Amino acid sequence: METSSAARLSMTTTIDTALWPDILAYLRLKHPAVCRHWFEQLQPIDLDGGVLSIHVSNPVHKRYLKTKCAEYFREAAQEATGNLVSVVFVNRDTEEAGWRSSTKPTRPKPAKPSRNGNGQSTSELPSSHEQGVSWSGDDDELPISPDYVFDTFVNGPGNRLAYAASVAVANQPGEAYNPMYIHGGVGLGKTHLLQGICNAMIQTNPGARICYLSCDTFVSQFLDCVQGGMMKEFRHRYRHVDVLVVDDIQFLAGRERTQEEFFHTFNELYHAKKQIVLSSDKPPSEIEHLEDRLISRFQWGLVANITRPDFETRVAIIRSKLKVRGIAMPDDVVNYIASKMDSNARELEGALTTIQATAHHLGGAVTLAMAHEALGDPPPQTRSSQTTLQHIVEHVTDFYRVKLVELQSKKRHKSITEPRQVCMWLARKCTRLSLQEIGAYFGGRDHTTVMHSIRTVDDRLEQDNTFAQQIDHLEGRVAQLA
Repeated sequence: METSSAARLSMTTTIDTALWPDILAYLRLKHPAVCRHWFEQLQPIDLDGGVLSIHVSNPVHKRYLKTKCAEYFREAAQEATGNLVSVVFVNRDTEEAGWRSSTKPTRPKPAKPSRNGNGQSTSELPSSHEQGVSWSGDDDELPISPDYVFDTFVNGPGNRLAYAASVAVANQPGEAYNPMYIHGGVGLGKTHLLQGICNAMIQTNPGARICYLSCDTFVSQFLDCVQGGMMKEFRHRYRHVDVLVVDDIQFLAGRERTQEEFFHTFNELYHAKKQIVLSSDKPPSEIEHLEDRLISRFQWGLVANITRPDFETRVAIIRSKLKVRGIAMPDDVVNYIASKMDSNARELEGALTTIQATAHHLGGAVTLAMAHEALGDPPPQTRSSQTTLQHIVEHVTDFYRVKLVELQSKKRHKSITEPRQVCMWLARKCTRLSLQEIGAYFGGRDHTTVMHSIRTVDDRLEQDNTFAQQIDHLEGRVAQLA
């Protein structure tokens, strides 16, 4: 057996058909967090001389594999073969056809940077791809995540304008909305949309020069180039692109010389009809110590806000991320995560990763009880499994002096709508009923009505202490009866 494996490694140029499924199965079992559904599209080319070559058609996928997955694929290949194996990711179509020279024959590349006394580049972007690098035909330099595409972005009430504008910009760069400025809190999808634009443009126009970076990177590079006398190279880099995408532009605040440079860069790109996309945690007019002329230019195009996702959108976000990872979770777990993590998509993704890792560690399927344990909550059986909608209605109708038939009617008087909304809020919190089931019980209302009722109660709890005390009292009585 050892002899045949060694012979295969040293001489064979076509991979064993049984080996590739074993590699993928190992990755899903041992490293589920890095697995993506598009792994099925990868094509093993050969296993020759101890090197496993894997064809990747998408340059962004290739970047993800090289930076995030190379070690895990090597581990899986060695486990499957029982031999020392290295892994390389290649694109046969582009590399064999001399793609670098054929796709961009007329575009000059930026001048090579000099290096300072420490051997560090004075004009190149930092080596950390997380901070941003420019697209110049070399897919090794892309910092863009393959997860951040328009197909995986969940379009909801809080981000509809920003999403539609991003798609328009990707389809008509420099024409639709220029500049486009997206603002909102942390983890609400700004970076997803920025990278979605880049991903879409790379697919439709691989030769386009896309520079995607953080504002902090722009500032750092500007200072380095001023000190190193490399401003000509710096300006060439940033003013000779087709698309400039800058994340967290608010970090320009208070930096007069950098603002001056960015002002001229913006003007040159804008007048050349090159697309500019910016993001920030606040609208231009609210960034302190930002020059008025920059504020004015940032508002020339479209300014779109992104707000916190509602419950239904959070559920859709979770399901989208599960699809990207190629895994499944029960609906009650998805609803539990969406109800617990109500701030942003990053919290939702963190909860998914924690639950997925816990399931892998325990060696079992994902359940609601396990999800509660993974996220540090008490087991759900103490109340949720015993509390019924009838318990809730009994206490609420008694407290508000109304009848169930009134709650189930179409009446919209405050004396009826308030207890109805409280019933829905308690039902969502204290039972495992779905939004549809709760709405059906109260006169056949749809899930959006239930969601509105829940949000109304949540908002009032934050603003009305007396109301909050009443709800605490009712919730306590419901728990005691259960």
